[in-house]
Amino acid sequence: MQVFSMLDRDGYRPNVGIILTNAKNEVFWGKRVREHSWQFPQGGIKPGESPEAAMYRELLEEVGLLPQHVKILGRTRDWLRYEVPTNWVRREWRGSYKGQKQIWFLLRLVGRDSDVCLRATNHPEFDGWRWNDYWAPVDAVIEFKHDVYERALSELARFLRGVESHHAYLARTSTQSEQ
Repeated sequence: MQVFSMLDRDGYRPNVGIILTNAKNEVFWGKRVREHSWQFPQGGIKPGESPEAAMYRELLEEVGLLPQHVKILGRTRDWLRYEVPTNWVRREWRGSYKGQKQIWFLLRLVGRDSDVCLRATNHPEFDGWRWNDYWAPVDAVIEFKHDVYERALSELARFLRGVESHHAYLARTSTQSEQ
């Protein structure tokens, strides 16, 4: 991968993040191939590619969905950045690669759950998936992505009806776990 040619001057790779929702405002949560980690679909923006085109390409590659399976509800106004810990960065990229800058898209699945196909490409990103509470990924994602997930979900929640605030979700789930 030619990561250096895709970095901005601050060392961030342009990327898209995808929050796919169902009719209950639950979010698609993908389990990374052969790992015990879960995340939203995401991927790099190729040179000359718009964020929207990259989003549709990544949606097909990672989730197997076509544009007619989804409706765009919104996107983040600006780039959201996260830094990747040095020990996670390939040795040859250290010193120039800091992390990712992402435009996040909020999508509604207008197709069926059965339209999801994790094996749409020869190099699947996920080997499992489920629907999750809207805010659950904030605490479930790997630590260095925690803040960017919270910022993306917070900014995009305004496009959905009936989504409780993150604060209300935390209060409700902490009460449930105490019972």
